[in-house]
Amino acid sequence: MLFSSITFLYGFLPLTLALYFLAPKSWRNGVLLAASLLFYFFGEPIYVSLLLISSISDYCWSLLIEKHRDRPKRTRLYLIASIVINLGLLGFFKYTDFFIGTVNDLLGTSIPLTGVPLPIGISFFTFQTMSYTIDVYRGRASAQRNLATFATFVCLFPQLIAGPIVRYTDVAAELESRKSTLEGVALGLRRFAFGLGKKVLLANAMGELCTAFRDAQSQSVLFFWLYAVAFSLQIYFDFSGYSDMAIGLGRIFGFQFPENFNYPFISKSIAEFWRRWHMTLGSWFRDYVYIPLGGNRCSKAKWLRNLAVVWLLTGLWHGASWNFVLWGVLFGVLLMIEKLWLGNLLEKLPAVVRHVYVIFLVLISFVIFNANGLSGVLADVGGLFGAGGLPLYTSEALYYLRSYGVLLVVCLIAALPLGKRCYERVQNSKIMTVLEPAAVAALLVAVTASLVDGSFNPFLYFRF
Repeated sequence: MLFSSITFLYGFLPLTLALYFLAPKSWRNGVLLAASLLFYFFGEPIYVSLLLISSISDYCWSLLIEKHRDRPKRTRLYLIASIVINLGLLGFFKYTDFFIGTVNDLLGTSIPLTGVPLPIGISFFTFQTMSYTIDVYRGRASAQRNLATFATFVCLFPQLIAGPIVRYTDVAAELESRKSTLEGVALGLRRFAFGLGKKVLLANAMGELCTAFRDAQSQSVLFFWLYAVAFSLQIYFDFSGYSDMAIGLGRIFGFQFPENFNYPFISKSIAEFWRRWHMTLGSWFRDYVYIPLGGNRCSKAKWLRNLAVVWLLTGLWHGASWNFVLWGVLFGVLLMIEKLWLGNLLEKLPAVVRHVYVIFLVLISFVIFNANGLSGVLADVGGLFGAGGLPLYTSEALYYLRSYGVLLVVCLIAALPLGKRCYERVQNSKIMTVLEPAAVAALLVAVTASLVDGSFNPFLYFRF
């Protein structure tokens, strides 16, 4: 079930809210758990069992870790068992066919693929449950004694299938006792509505331009760059819009989820870009992979190894395909170059040059990200630079530039913090008490009209 669907907006969500707020406080976790399992069942009826197995497994391992904390060797074995189970499930469902296909390509074999469907959101909830067990092992969290409460954390539908990656320590206190206020509900609804608008009105429109590019009869350098801009904006508004909706829904139910995006396109370096893009994933790899490997407090060779490992894993986390691996490796190499040689030089350059440098590399990176394997990478990146004698522009490219030009400008402005700064200046004024609810209502009407009228409504990060 999509957040941006009529079924969710006018069926599932109102019913869940009604049951939640009518229920006694002691029952509210149960309502959320039941609603979350039903929500996942709509999309993955078979794999609900996988979600429950993951919850029960880490619940049990963490209790054993805490019970035998005075026996370090035994607790380490429990931790390893938990990680092996989590990574084993993730590896089987997400990477088995990738591994078989790679072996077939390298050795010329014809081992049949399993064809096992990828469970929605498995990368997200696997990382959440692993972080919980690791934090219990490290003594940063106490093992949850109530299985239903722990399962509520794992299955919580606002962030279950596309993040942000919420750690148990982020919401441990709120799982036990939380308070939903009228102000919090209003803020949550506003955040949800604006995230919904980003997804339906902006991301979907950019997705239609990307589809038009793929279906075009003729290609040109201009059209390839239009596609690069459109896809970069699509994935940003798609994923950040989903994160906004998740954070807003969490706020309605009394949870404070971590932020996941902070206007990444204003960055002046690749390092800054990754401090602003998918922040919960970056912090997860930092705390559970990079720092345990030694971080930057080691020799230069080991530090480069640590960066390489993190970015290889980051690429693989996003998908079982070599273009994702290449995408992760690219960012790892760029970060190494910045830290080793470009750091001081970038600081001396004008801000506009640094912005152009980041945007140029990010656009190329997302073309790699969305390519169809390595052959697609060569074709798409080559197209950006006129490989194969591509013309600079065609009448078809100019048509789509004219058709989407205004919307592209709107998206570019919306990707900047300009609107947020304007809102912060007037948010406490009396007129905003009228304008803000009216704007939210108008946005919901526009989104509903778009959903009723259109059929293009994917969530890109569901496949990760």
